[in-house]
Amino acid sequence: MKMANSLALKIFKFSYKIFRDLDFDHLTSLYLNALVNIIIIFTLAYFIDKLFKNILLFGINYIAKRTKSTFDDLLVENNTAKYVAHLFTLIFVYTAIPTALRNFTNWENWFAKGVKIYIILLFLWIIRSFFNALKDYLKQLPRFSDKPIDSYIQVIMIVLWIFGILSIILSLFDVGWTALFGVFGGISAVILLIFKDTILGFVASIQVSVNDMVRIGDWITFEKFGADGDVIEINLATVKVINFDNTITTIPTYSLISDSFQNWRGMLNSDGRRIKKSLFIKASTVKFLSDDEIENLKKIQLIKPYLDKKQADVLRFNTTNQIDKDLPLNGKNLTNLGTFRKYTFEYLKSNAAINEKMPLMVRYLQPTDKGIPFEIYCFAKDKKMENYEFISADLFDHLIPAIHFFDLELFESVSAQKNTTPTL
Repeated sequence: MKMANSLALKIFKFSYKIFRDLDFDHLTSLYLNALVNIIIIFTLAYFIDKLFKNILLFGINYIAKRTKSTFDDLLVENNTAKYVAHLFTLIFVYTAIPTALRNFTNWENWFAKGVKIYIILLFLWIIRSFFNALKDYLKQLPRFSDKPIDSYIQVIMIVLWIFGILSIILSLFDVGWTALFGVFGGISAVILLIFKDTILGFVASIQVSVNDMVRIGDWITFEKFGADGDVIEINLATVKVINFDNTITTIPTYSLISDSFQNWRGMLNSDGRRIKKSLFIKASTVKFLSDDEIENLKKIQLIKPYLDKKQADVLRFNTTNQIDKDLPLNGKNLTNLGTFRKYTFEYLKSNAAINEKMPLMVRYLQPTDKGIPFEIYCFAKDKKMENYEFISADLFDHLIPAIHFFDLELFESVSAQKNTTPTL
């Protein structure tokens, strides 16, 4: 080590002797010698940087070609090798400066501080590039693809940047850690105010991850922010949602735990997507069915067994109880609405697109001034939006005209009835 220092000292004093031999005075020779030494250091630094960068890139590329993992390729893409090569260069400069500027203590001090600060920043860039490569690599793995990796990386980098900035302050002002923490303790309230959103986002990210509230790829609806689409990114401060119209909505991460939103993951992971829609039946068209009307409806294959059984049950009850059927109101009767309800139920059960293992109902809701709500409640097997909407539309394409076979009518407002002629 002593021999290396002695050799370096001889090299950096070489130009001083030349300038003295050229009859320059002592002070001028020292300044010119310092200038030459700085040129030598930066020239050597340039070649050292090139050398180590080529060596590291060659090494990583060599390894990358012989491994199946993509992590080493991502290291190259994120310039990790380039930053590490700079680190070797800066260490050389930091080591050489005390010898090259030994006669200029003030210059040496500021040069050393500048290089030290650059080394601290370079360490942070190296760590950041490594974590960026790690983030890209983990996102390629199925078990991590829906996890908020960005949030974790951002938290780690924030902590590292805080320590890096503190280290820079210590280097610039030669302040001890004890004194520095004393000052920061006094302004902690201001620090908390400045980093309030970051702290809230950090807490929210942890809760979102631990409670598995949202994953990347989830379909969420957040009316407060006008979001309705798939989550594409979760980071420390925001959650990005690409809506179904391809616009992007940014939601503060903290809002996921402070406000109410809808996550459709449960539906997508289930065996079906719910169809819950109503037709409004005009109440004045509901009636008891006569025997002739029942016989006519038996032509409908889906409900013929039902009508045969119900007609026999009604006849048996009315005969046993000697019901006077001169008035249809007496005894038991079949209605066109009830028969249509049974037909709709059987139609849904026979539809291959409907999952009959999940809840399936056809029911009446509370009558309104718009008629009797005739609700269909079932689940489509295909949950993809385009196919789901097609299945739902196909059901009503069939049921709306089918109503008329049961002498029923849909409710229409007076204004709607008047405007039956299309206008151009």
